[in-house]
Amino acid sequence: MAFVKWLKRNLVVIAGLLTLGYLLLPNVVVTVFSFNKPKGRFNYEWQQFSLDAWKQPCGVAGMCGSLSLSLQIAIWATIGATVLGTMIAFALVRYRFRARGAVNSLIFLPMAMPEVVMAASLLTLFLNMGAQLGFYTILIAHIMFCLSFVVTAVKARVMSMDPRLEQAAQDLYAGPAQTFLRVTLPIAAPGIAAGALLAFALSFDDFIITNFNAGSTVTFPMFVWGSAQRGTPVQINVIGTTMFLVAVLLVLTSMVVGNRRNRQKA
Repeated sequence: MAFVKWLKRNLVVIAGLLTLGYLLLPNVVVTVFSFNKPKGRFNYEWQQFSLDAWKQPCGVAGMCGSLSLSLQIAIWATIGATVLGTMIAFALVRYRFRARGAVNSLIFLPMAMPEVVMAASLLTLFLNMGAQLGFYTILIAHIMFCLSFVVTAVKARVMSMDPRLEQAAQDLYAGPAQTFLRVTLPIAAPGIAAGALLAFALSFDDFIITNFNAGSTVTFPMFVWGSAQRGTPVQINVIGTTMFLVAVLLVLTSMVVGNRRNRQKA
């Protein structure tokens, strides 16, 4: 009886932990197999513990080159989508203009449209323009589909802002630029950061749109897909584990910084 009462009190927590464990299970498998030494080409069965892949993360030809290319595209796509998306979000929230409703609707199209349709449409556009497929066509495509996610994240933050704070800054003789830099931008910063992080993750991870518009350029997701046909090197698991650990470290750092700020305010 006591166990049943305890289970009822903690049912939500238990369900949350089980769901979290289910979501993290693939990351655990990737991490474990990054220390494997397979006998054949495929790293699908545990054979022997080894640190060889960690000692030579770039031991597979072309892998680190494709990783560097994906990082470059993701960084530039994040910058472009964040700058454009932030301006669009402020325009949609703060100003009234013709076709505002239509623009709001069009913003959600890349999020709702199947990626294969968007990829084929972009490929048709680039071919009709005579553009050479490669780094820049991938970058343009990534900025386009990341833009909607940035606008959505920043728009939600801007809509929740209290306009009286900006009015108070103006009453204290702050100019438009000073008000934006000292008041508006810091308040909108969490939404902008969330949109930027989401854009980076989506750009780095994308395969379908990139595959259509890459030409002979090979990004890291394309390299992983190609390797899976011939044999999966352990170094792919090493890169995946490293990226997962970096993401966890960033989250923990943001939590620590946020807790310190809350303590200082208290």
